[in-house]
Amino acid sequence: MSQTITVKIKLLPTKEQATILEEMSKTYISTINTLVSEMIAEKKSTKKSSKDISVSLPSAVKNQAIKDAKSVFKKARQSNYQRIPVLKKPICVWNNQNYSFDFTHISFPIMVNGKAKKTPIRALLVDKDNRNFTLLNHKLGTLRITKKNHKWIAQISVTISTIEKTGLKVMGVDLGLKVPAVAVTDDEKVRFFGNGRQNKYIRRMFKSKRKKLGRLKKLNAIRALDDKEQRYMKDQDHKVSRAIVNFAKENKISVIRLEKLANIRQTARTSRKNEKNLHTWSFYRLSQFIEYKANLEGIRVEYVNPAYTSQTCPKCSEKNKVKDRKYTCKCGFEKHRDLVGAMNIRYAPVIDGNSQSA
Repeated sequence: MSQTITVKIKLLPTKEQATILEEMSKTYISTINTLVSEMIAEKKSTKKSSKDISVSLPSAVKNQAIKDAKSVFKKARQSNYQRIPVLKKPICVWNNQNYSFDFTHISFPIMVNGKAKKTPIRALLVDKDNRNFTLLNHKLGTLRITKKNHKWIAQISVTISTIEKTGLKVMGVDLGLKVPAVAVTDDEKVRFFGNGRQNKYIRRMFKSKRKKLGRLKKLNAIRALDDKEQRYMKDQDHKVSRAIVNFAKENKISVIRLEKLANIRQTARTSRKNEKNLHTWSFYRLSQFIEYKANLEGIRVEYVNPAYTSQTCPKCSEKNKVKDRKYTCKCGFEKHRDLVGAMNIRYAPVIDGNSQSA
């Protein structure tokens, strides 16, 4: 099987290069929007080639814009033209045949004095642990360049071939607020991940700072603080997901099972004091991080029906409502309530029905 992930690389263009990238990004998006408008007016896909588009972009980039415009038009047609996407964020895209990367520079064609010229632009790998060096030795896909918070970022899609692990060892993982994640293997090895109390404290701290800045009407400082909080949350999800996958590797797990989180905000166990945390913490992102990290190791991820996983006794199947952090059943079974959820997730029905025997 294969897994496609995105590697982010910080670009350090000169002032002249930055001006060119800015102009090309705006032109790229406006070209796509123009092509989509034309296709919607004619109710059919365009047959234009790069020669038919008179904008200041390299021909390879024009071809990519045509491809992206067709994709946007297809989505609009599928919705019976009820939803017509309009792209706003300036980006520019090159296919994998039109750029090269030597770990210090990315070279790709940009418009210099009205002509396309392949130009090296200095690049820094984002990850300090050099993990990206390994990833970029695999099959490279499209290159997307965008500007975020006044910084230029190159996003390279990388396709990695992996060998799916064989075997029948299954691990259930329960996600929550007070305990970000609990995992239990089918031979009853248990691990708790993350620190819910610390996460809650950090979020309260950010909230308090935002209140103070709000009273001072420092909007830019509030936005910067929001971005800092989001980076913290994302970093926590990365650390927890990495620890979960490492635990699975240590125990030779071939399948990780998670709850299908589509309705977690309606069904999750929470109190009024945790309600705000529930609606702002990204359970979906954490599950996605677990999935893509697991797939890189050849471990399959399956999603199960979350109904009653936290209420059903793993020993006698009796349903009990939990009032505190300990789950207690009449049959004498007692465990941490989140651990009960993870135990039941191991053997719950898989949503797509394509489960591995457990």
